[in-house]
Amino acid sequence: MIKVNEYFEGNVKSLSLTTADGPATVGVMKAGEYDFGTSTKEIMTVTSGTLRVKLPGHDWELFSSKDSFVIDANQRFQVKVEAEASYLCIYK
Repeated sequence: MIKVNEYFEGNVKSLSLTTADGPATVGVMKAGEYDFGTSTKEIMTVTSGTLRVKLPGHDWELFSSKDSFVIDANQRFQVKVEAEASYLCIYK
């Protein structure tokens, strides 16, 4: 079953699904700054646009289409989006 998720007053929306790689979300983000928390390990791939991401213990990094990054469980990370972007997130 596909579930719709909405965060940050509708500025981030995603669809939950189950893939061959496990549970996942496919989502979009409007321009803005967001603070996310994880409950499981996440592998996030930018599918369009760019995301500026601050992972725990790292400086800000720029991720563009087809770039991926990993966030461990029980962590917080920040994202800055200058123009609408989309992503795929696999949960491990």
